[in-house]
Order: sequence, then C-alpha cells, then structure tokens
Amino acid sequence: MARYSQAKTAGFTLIEMVTVILILGIVIVGISSFVIFGTRIFVESSAVDQVLSQSRFGIERMTRDIRRAVPNSIRVLNATDGSYQCIELLPISASTSYLDAPFVPETARNSLTAIKSIRPISAGQSTLIYPLTNAEVYNSQGTTAKRFTVQSVAEASDLLTITLTQSVRFTEASPLMRLYVADSPLSYCFVTSASSVELRLYQNYGYQATQPTPTTMGSGVLMAQNVANNLSTNPAIILTPATLVTNAIVHLQPLFAVNGETFQYQHQVQVMNVP
Repeated sequence: MARYSQAKTAGFTLIEMVTVILILGIVIVGISSFVIFGTRIFVESSAVDQVLSQSRFGIERMTRDIRRAVPNSIRVLNATDGSYQCIELLPISASTSYLDAPFVPETARNSLTAIKSIRPISAGQSTLIYPLTNAEVYNSQGTTAKRFTVQSVAEASDLLTITLTQSVRFTEASPLMRLYVADSPLSYCFVTSASSVELRLYQNYGYQATQPTPTTMGSGVLMAQNVANNLSTNPAIILTPATLVTNAIVHLQPLFAVNGETFQYQHQVQVMNVP
C-alpha cells in the first residue's frame, strides 16, 4: 500500500504579523520621541548659548569703551516714546602730560609740547585739556575752547611737538597738566525693532553739539539681539554723573529673553573723573 508524505509549510500567521507590527510601531514611536526630545533640547540650548554669547560680547565691549572715555564726555539720551536709549562717549586714544600749551589770556598759537605718549598720536585726532562738561567736549571748536584738532606731530627724543590746524587758546589749564587725545565719538544704542530691542554701535558720525539719535547716525553695527527691556519703564542704561568728589558711574542693566526665559545684567562701570 503506497504512502504519501505531506511537507509542512513554514510562515507567519496573520495574528503574528499584526503583533510584530504593533511592537515595532511602539518601539519606533518611543525612539522618535526620544530623538525629537533630544533635538529640541539641543536647539533650545544652542539658542540660549547664542544669546548669552551675544549679550556677553556686547556688555564687555561697552564696558571697555566706557572705561576709557574722556572724563565728562559721557551723555545718555532717552526717547520720549521709549523707542531707543543711547549712551555717547569719546574714547581715549592716547594720554600724556603737556609741558607747554597756549592758554587764555596768552597769545594764540598753533602748537604745544608734551611728553611722548605710549600710543601714537596722528593727524585728525583731537586734543583735549581739562574738559569739565559735555558742551566743552562736543561743541564747535572755535579758536578758544578745550578741544582742538591735530594737524601733525613731530618727535624729538622723549618730547612731542603737536601742531594744531589753527592758532588757538585753551580755556583752562589742567591742575595735573593732563593731555587727552581722542578719535571721533561713538554711541551704543538700545533700539526698538519690529520684534524686540537690539543693541547697536554707531561710529564715525562726527562731533555734534546735541546728542544724535539713531536715525541720524546711520545703520550702525548690530551687537546683540533679544533685549527685552521696556525702555520707558525699565531703562537699560542709567548714568550717575560725576561730582567734584566722586567718579561717574554707568549702570548697565539690559534684560535678555530667549525661549521663554529671561536673564538680566546688573553691571556698574566707573568712569574716572580726572580731567
């Protein structure tokens, strides 16, 4: 009697396949959630780090320039509508002691002698002796004032002969015979943009008797973004002016916001009152 053998067919049942698909789906959802969560943390951390780096750079740059400001050259301008707040200053390029200079009521002349400074003095820079007010720093020169423009400089041993662009007389002598040399003024402005407040640096706009506004100084250089100060109620800059016995102090308190978090600087910069 003939016998026939029936081979078994290997495979998966429908229930097994559905079960595997469900398990794989659960695993993929779990892995994707972990990846998305990790990516979100990385993106948010990168955004916070970027804002921190920008803010730190802006504050450090402001601090450096404020500390080397010509005495009594700092002035702050606040917009009445809170759209901007600016601090203007005249940074010192070089400083030394003068030996001889024309002062009132002496005869006007176009030269003065000074001790050689560590940093070079060049044509186009301004010389200042004993500035006590903003007006004496920024007003037009005339022929009797406290700020005049350098035409040329000649060195002889450890002495400098500075030739000015015109015959002049300085208004007052410095008690300690200090001579400051500076380039052009610069301004740091917190300016309200469409979405937030930006910190911008403005340069090369020249001396102006009235403190200039951001719209009159050009586009400026972007220093930091994401500033969250309401400039009308929470100014980013507060100036405590110098007196006869105290130095000027600039209070920097910009507030930065990123990803729903805020952090605020509380920084004080002292400006030596030694004209």
